Amino acid sequence: MRIRVALAAILFLTLWTASGIHGQITSNPIPARIEKRGLAVEIRDVVRLPDTRGLRPADQDVSPAGWARVSYVRELPDGRRFANDSRCCLYLIDKDNKPRAYADVSEAFPNGIYNRLESGFIGFVFHPEFAKNGLFYTVHAERGPGNPKTPDFIPIGYSLKDVTYHNIITEWHATNPAANTFQGTRRELLREAHVVANLTHPMGAVEFNPTAKPGDADYGLLYTSGSDHGFSNGGGPNASNPSQTQRLDSIMTAILRFDPRSPSVTHGVKGLGDYTIPMANKFAADGDPNTLGEIYAYGFRNAHRISWDPMDGTMFASDIGMNNVEEINIVHNGANYGWMKREGVWQNGRVRGGGLEELFPLPPEILDGRVKDGFTYPVAMYDHDEGRSVTDGFAYYGRIPQLRGKFVFGDIFAGRIFASDLAAMKKADDGIPQTVAAIEEIQLYVRDESGKRVDVSLQELIDKTMGAKLPRADLHISRSRDGELFITSRQDGMIRMLVP
Repeated sequence: MRIRVALAAILFLTLWTASGIHGQITSNPIPARIEKRGLAVEIRDVVRLPDTRGLRPADQDVSPAGWARVSYVRELPDGRRFANDSRCCLYLIDKDNKPRAYADVSEAFPNGIYNRLESGFIGFVFHPEFAKNGLFYTVHAERGPGNPKTPDFIPIGYSLKDVTYHNIITEWHATNPAANTFQGTRRELLREAHVVANLTHPMGAVEFNPTAKPGDADYGLLYTSGSDHGFSNGGGPNASNPSQTQRLDSIMTAILRFDPRSPSVTHGVKGLGDYTIPMANKFAADGDPNTLGEIYAYGFRNAHRISWDPMDGTMFASDIGMNNVEEINIVHNGANYGWMKREGVWQNGRVRGGGLEELFPLPPEILDGRVKDGFTYPVAMYDHDEGRSVTDGFAYYGRIPQLRGKFVFGDIFAGRIFASDLAAMKKADDGIPQTVAAIEEIQLYVRDESGKRVDVSLQELIDKTMGAKLPRADLHISRSRDGELFITSRQDGMIRMLVP
């Protein structure tokens, strides 16, 4: 473990020395390649969601050829399994692996928009006490112009006339939590606005800390993903606006944490929406009226997925980079993760008035931790000759021996699945930017009819299922209640699983 971290440090120091202390890094910031080192895992098909091609007009569907746009699989303690198709529905998958519509989310929201991969019915999560209270939460996107609803938050410096899209978190209350079809009511928690031309980097994830127990300060608190809401590359005149980042009076780039109960119930402090701010958040208790108390951590470009280590509660975020670096971060209450000033362990060109595609080395005294610059740096990262956009990651302790004690994650575009040593990642969370954990690629395989192992890539499996060669995998990873990993694609609608 120490050898891996040390080798990574030597690699970075060699690179920065070769580039010059102040010289721009023009390409390939991490020269060493991610290799397959013998870590191989079988992957099996579980179930394919229904074909929803044609459900939306082709000019309103970002991926009209995609079978179903599944991105989350979740399981309840009673064994029921659910998955979403962002074009429409929350599905219940029965014990025979047959999907049936539990709730048509799109039908509830006639202003829904489906023209980006992160549009439509984006994400969902069940309250930890769903069996008693029947509560679950969804995230969806709507068009801005002509929308009768007014956002709770509009980016600083803009007004309602600038709003292009809405991003909404909704609480659903099932009258009978045990029923296999939703009937009940719903309540809007937060409606926030985008002002960029394309719906890029909306809040897509809502999560509860699964390690929190009743009585813990974190129990029942809802987390969101954190993103720049398209200000890096959302298109149009509002794009690439650094003034929207590195601020605490805005939810841009922030992971939020709040009590989803209305202040009318809790009698607590109201947030931007109809929820209560927990005073355990650092910025809720700082005494500064200019900071938003719902901010848990900030400075992310697109921390679109978050998870927790079930053994010790360590919180992880997968943060999609700009032109160069993908990050896995360990998240701390009140921490700043650097965007737009940092990408990976480099200065972004915006710091010097340059382009977002530019990187410059950190000063050596910051790189080796002798001087602190106020930013928290990734514990694992890779660059864009390996992939383009990091996806979900999970600490693994399941039934596959070779993955135990590793953090398993992947790349959305390339469909590659990676692993890093958990202990090395936690050791890299030391305040020294240059220490990061090594990454290796997992070799996937299937069994043929005779039981023989056949090595495959996820992209090959997707192409075979779709009967065509596709340009991208659109990979996401989910975790089962007992700690196993689901592998999904927004192209073929198939839910697969890594198996012992």
